[in-house]
Amino acid sequence: MPRPFRSVLSRCLLPLGGAALALAPLAPVSAQTEVFKPTWETQRHARTYVLAIPAPRGQITDRNGEVLAHTRLCQNLAIEFPTPTDFTDSQALAYARERIERAQHLTGRTIRLQDEAIIRHYRNRGILPLEIASDLNEKEQDAIRKNGGEGLMLRPIYARYYPHGKLAAHTLGYLSRMGRALDTPIQNNDLLWPESEGREGLEATFNEQLTGKPGQMTITLDAQGKKVSEKVSIPPEAGYNVVTTLDLELQRLCEKALSEKVRKGAIVFMDPNDGSILAMASWPSFDPNAFVPAISTEAFKAINEHKDLPLIPRAFRSAYPPGSTFKMFTGLAAIESGAITADQELPGPASMQIGNIVMRNWKKKDAGMLTFAEALEQSCDTWFYQTAIRTRAKPMVEWALRYGFGSKTGIPLRAEASGLVPDDEYMRKTHGRRLLDGDLANFSIGQGDVLVTPLQVAQSMCILASNGIFYQTRLVKQVQALDDRIIAGYDLRVRDEFAVSAPTMAAIREGMIDATSGGLGTGGRASVPNVQVAGKTGTAQWGPKHNERYAAWYAGFAPADKPKYAFAVIYESEPGETSAHGGSAAAPIAGKILRELFKEEARPAKRKKAKKAEKEEAIPEPTPQPEGTD
Repeated sequence: MPRPFRSVLSRCLLPLGGAALALAPLAPVSAQTEVFKPTWETQRHARTYVLAIPAPRGQITDRNGEVLAHTRLCQNLAIEFPTPTDFTDSQALAYARERIERAQHLTGRTIRLQDEAIIRHYRNRGILPLEIASDLNEKEQDAIRKNGGEGLMLRPIYARYYPHGKLAAHTLGYLSRMGRALDTPIQNNDLLWPESEGREGLEATFNEQLTGKPGQMTITLDAQGKKVSEKVSIPPEAGYNVVTTLDLELQRLCEKALSEKVRKGAIVFMDPNDGSILAMASWPSFDPNAFVPAISTEAFKAINEHKDLPLIPRAFRSAYPPGSTFKMFTGLAAIESGAITADQELPGPASMQIGNIVMRNWKKKDAGMLTFAEALEQSCDTWFYQTAIRTRAKPMVEWALRYGFGSKTGIPLRAEASGLVPDDEYMRKTHGRRLLDGDLANFSIGQGDVLVTPLQVAQSMCILASNGIFYQTRLVKQVQALDDRIIAGYDLRVRDEFAVSAPTMAAIREGMIDATSGGLGTGGRASVPNVQVAGKTGTAQWGPKHNERYAAWYAGFAPADKPKYAFAVIYESEPGETSAHGGSAAAPIAGKILRELFKEEARPAKRKKAKKAEKEEAIPEPTPQPEGTD
C-alpha cells in the first residue's frame, strides 16, 4: 500500500498576514509522458484543486490591550487516506476503523464516528484528511507523533479561544459554525475546515472586521489520482483587532462580586468623564469556549433552557422598574420646571390619599417637613408623590428622556432594550387614559410602567456626576490592523449638555451622599472609609402578581466631589423572596467593589507607634444603616 501524502498543514505553522485572496486559474495536470495522449482516465483523475484556508479571527482586547478573545492554533487528529482513492467501501471502513482503534488506545479518548460518515467522506473528499478528534493536548499529540503510524496525522486548525472563560461573555458573545457541512464532493474554493461567525455580542457586531481574509492552498493529483503536490500559495490574513473600553480587572471584580452575592443580577461601571463602559457584567454567565468549535444540540439546549437564563445579558437587554434610583430625576424635573425650589420644604406623611387610593411611604412614621435633599436621603415616598403631582407629566417625561431613559444607549450590541418612559400617548394606547395623579405618583418613585436597563441607570449616573454633560456611551475604542493602523475609531463625543442650575445639582449630590453615609439613609453598606460616595438605593416590585419579584438597586458615583466611577448594581430576587432590598442586597455588592477600587484611600493612616508584630489593619466594613423596602 502506498504511503499517504503528508499534508503541508501538518508540517508548518500558517503565517499570519500576506496578500489578499486571489484564485489561481485551474487546469488539469497532464500525465508526464513523452507524447501527450489525453485519455478518459487522465480527464477523470488528473486535476488541480484550489481550496481556501480560513483566516484567524482578530483579537478582542480590553482598554489596556489585555486579550479577551483570540485565535489559537490547535491540533486536531485526522485520518489521511492513501491516494489514489480506489478503496471499496468496506476497505475504506476497515482502514478507518483500524486507525480509530489505534487513536483511542493512544489518546484514551472515545471516538464515535458513523460508518455512513466515513464512507461519505471517502467518496467525496478522500484526498483530504478526515478529522476524528479535536484539540489534542500535548501528551496526546506526543503519543500520536511517536506511535501514530501510517494514516494518522495531526492537523493544525485555527480555533477561537476566550482565555478568561466566562469573563465578559455577554459582551464578547460567541461563535457558531457557518455554511454547509464539508462532506459533499470537493469544489474549488471550498474551505479546508468549517469557518465560524459571530452570533452574539461583539463577535457578531464586528464579525466582518474580525474575520480576516482566507488563504489559498493548491492540491494537485496526477493521472492516476495520486496526490503529487500540496502548496500554501497564499497565506491567510488575520482579521482586525477590536479594542474595547473595558477594564479587565474591574470586570473581574464585578463578576466575582456577582458570583458571590447573587443568583441573578447585573453590574455596570462607567467613566463619567468620557462615557466609557469600564465593566458590564450579567449573572449568571456562560463560557463561550463551550461553543468552540461547535456546541452540541444537547449542550445548547441545556444552556438555553436553564431556568436562570444565563445567555441573557441582563446589563443591557433586561429592563426593570428603577424604584427609588429614579427619585433624583423626579426632584430635578420639579426644581428645573419651577414646581418647587431646591430648599423648599414639603411634608412627608406616612400615607396620603390620591384619588380613591391611599398610597403609603415605606416608613410607617411621619417624616416631618423635608427639603429635596432630605427627602432623597430618607427616600420619603410621600414627599415625591406630592412633588410629581405638582410638577405634572410633561417636565417629568422630558427630563427622564434627556437623561437617556426610554432609548437605547447606542452601544454596538444587538437587541439592546430601550426601556420605557410612559407619556400620555403611551397611557392612552395601553390603558385608555392619560397620566393621572396616581400614575404620576408611581412614576415619581420608579414604579408603574417605568422600565430601565442597568446600563441606562449607570449612564444617567454619569450625567449627574458630570453636572449635566451627556457623553455618548462607548464600549469600543477602536478597530485596528495588525500593524496598529486605526481602521475605525470611536472618539469621545458629547451627545447633549444640560443647563442644570447649581442649586439643583448641589441638592442632588447632598441627598445622594447622605443617602449613603447619612444617619437616615439606606445605602450605608456601600460606603467607603475616607471617600464620599454619592449613591441611592431602590427597591421595586416587578413582574406579574403570581410571580412577583423585587428589583433591588444601588446606583451612584464616586468620589462625590471628583467622580472617577459611575455605576449601577441590580439584584433580581426570586419569587417569594421578601428580604431583597436595595440597602441589603445591592448596596453591599457596590460597596465591596468600591472599597477595592479605593483601597489606598480607605486604608487607615499609619500609627506613629505601631507594635512590632502588628499586622496591617483591614479596611473596615461600614456600620449598617437603617434598612427598609428601599
